[in-house]
Parts: sequence; C-alpha cells; structure tokens
Amino acid sequence: MRAPNSYDLKGFMKHGRAKSFQFIRLMAIAAAMSTSVTFADDYSDVSQLMRAGKLAEAQAKVERYLAAKPRDPQMRFMKGVIQRDSGRLTDAMNTFTKLTEDHPELPEPYNNLAVIYASLGQFDKARTTLELAIRTNPSYAIAHENLGDVYAKLASQAYNKALQIDGNNTAVPPKLALIRELFNPPAPGPKPAPVNPAPTVQAGVTPPAPVVVAAAPPKPAAPAPTAQPASKLAVASAAPQATASVAVPATAPKTVVAVQGAPDDGSAKEVEAAVLTWAKAWADKNMSGYLGAYGKEFDPPGKLSRGAWEEERRQRITGKARISVNLLNLIVTVNGTRAVAKFQQDYKADSLAVLSRKTLELLKTGDRWLIVKETSGV
Repeated sequence: MRAPNSYDLKGFMKHGRAKSFQFIRLMAIAAAMSTSVTFADDYSDVSQLMRAGKLAEAQAKVERYLAAKPRDPQMRFMKGVIQRDSGRLTDAMNTFTKLTEDHPELPEPYNNLAVIYASLGQFDKARTTLELAIRTNPSYAIAHENLGDVYAKLASQAYNKALQIDGNNTAVPPKLALIRELFNPPAPGPKPAPVNPAPTVQAGVTPPAPVVVAAAPPKPAAPAPTAQPASKLAVASAAPQATASVAVPATAPKTVVAVQGAPDDGSAKEVEAAVLTWAKAWADKNMSGYLGAYGKEFDPPGKLSRGAWEEERRQRITGKARISVNLLNLIVTVNGTRAVAKFQQDYKADSLAVLSRKTLELLKTGDRWLIVKETSGV
C-alpha cells in the first residue's frame, strides 16, 4: 500500500514482507503573500531535518511553530509524519485523525491514517478510511491503489480461514499462491549490460528517494525543466492567497511540448492553450468556461452522473473566497486528434494549498480540444 514520502512522495512503509503501502509525506509549499518568509523557511527547515533523519530536532521545530500557529494544517501534517517515522504510531494516528476532523476535504491525512492501520494489521479500518479518502477525492490514484492492496490482504485472510475450515478445498491454494506472489515477487535476476546505452531524462522527474511521510520540503518549482523529485501529494499550507490568478510565474519551468505521429502542425500549442484556459476559468470561478472545457465523452470520477459531478464542482469552486491555479512543468503529447497533458498543479484556495501531479486527456472536437479524462496523482 503506497504512501508518497515527504521528499519525492514515493516512500514506502513495509508491512512484514508484504508489498509496501504508499504513505504520503508533506510537500512544503511556498507560503502565500500574507505568510511571512520566516514561516515559509520553517517548512523548509523541518523538511530538511526530516530528510536528514534528525527527527528530534524536526519535532522540536514543529512544536515551536505550532505554539504560534496551532491550527496550521501543513505543519500538523508534518508532525504526524515525524511521529510515524519515530515509531510513535498512536500519536501519529491521533494527529492524522484530528486533521481529518478539522479538514475533511483533504484526502492525504485519511491515506496516511489508513497506512498506519494496515501496518498494524487492522485492514478493515484501513479499508474504511481509504474509502473516505476516495469519497473526498474520487480521482486520488494513491488511495485507489492502497485500497486494492488492502482488499488483497483481506482476501488472503479469507482464503487462509477457508483452508482452516476445509483443508481439502483444492480451489483455494492457487488463489493464495497468486496473492503471495503479488506481495512477495521473486527478486529479479541480474540484467545484462545495455549496448550503447542512451541516457533518458524526463523533465521534472527523478527516481524515487528513500521514504518519509507527506510531501517533501523542496519548494514547488525549479526554474527550468531540470530533474527534481516527483510529488504525488500535497497538503495544506497556511496562508490564503490575496488574489485569484493562474498565470505561470516568469520563474516557473517552461512548457515542454512533444508531438507524436505527425509533424508539429500547431496542435500542441492549441492543447497547451486549452489547458491554460481551463485553469484560468477555474481560478476565476468562471463555471461556464470551466465546465465547458470538458467534452461530452468525459466520464466523471467515482459513480457520479455528469449532472451530479457538475453540481458538486460548482459548489466546491464557487464556495471558495479565493482560488489560484498554477501549472508547472507542463508536458503535452499529441497523437492525431488525441492529446495528453501532464503537469504539476499548484492549487491554493483560501487557507488550503496543494501541490499535486495531474494528467488530462483531451480529444479534438471541431476546432476545440476538450478534456475527456482527468487523473490526479499520476
């Protein structure tokens, strides 16, 4: 069950020899205008201490910060990560549980709480908690993957119980073997050295680093498409934005555009423009422009009808006083009338700030590129 770590958000928490569950680590997000530079530096300092394994020092700095700002959700999330990494699981559970009560709109605390339940073998509680995370954000890929792992563990327990009751049932052992292979894959053999290996670099992504909860400390953007940790999660920052905006700052990484299957006829730029227009409509709370960016083929997440999804989005967006949506490291791939846009989404709404990865799939309809699929965390 996976839980992004606090640095590249791909950290893992082992449960026995089982496959890891993804545990979210906090991503330190640059504070908004009303937050002092001192507090912004505090996020970075705590994250660096966590990365260095200096958990006691990180804990002390967190406590000093929370003495001044006791309701700050980002620092409270980091506190839960430190507690979990220090082996204080009860304290971590209490911290994440309180966060879910104070900020039920955030899926990450639910995810981390479920990972702790799973590590304790409490798979029913883990399942219920992950379902709450998915209800909060139906397109939260990490929670869906973790939920699949939990179901597999529950299935393993059920099959073992079936064998205890009826040891002659020949249908059960093959099923158990499949689950054991899934959670304990054989170690891969040595790979032959490649011939004339060519280096490959994907903008904005580096191999996952070793673990910790929540998101990592680095500030959300690097000035060029150089490799940097890929974040799967994000959690609350403290300060509200003063104004709603969506323009990518001048220092943000430039857009990288790729075209497949045909020479560049300007389609990639059209897709880029469509995605930025969608983000601007979101930030401006322009519901006709925002909802109009989705094609009729768009399949809403979860089991919502298109009408129910639109109403839910309308309430969530118009209910915010201020919204900011910045797109970082935008990569567009075009193949005929279909396109994929991948980017880091820096979202701020009132006192909430979330940096996450998002993928939009678009289809050209007439002279417009419209969104037909939207996925977060990938």
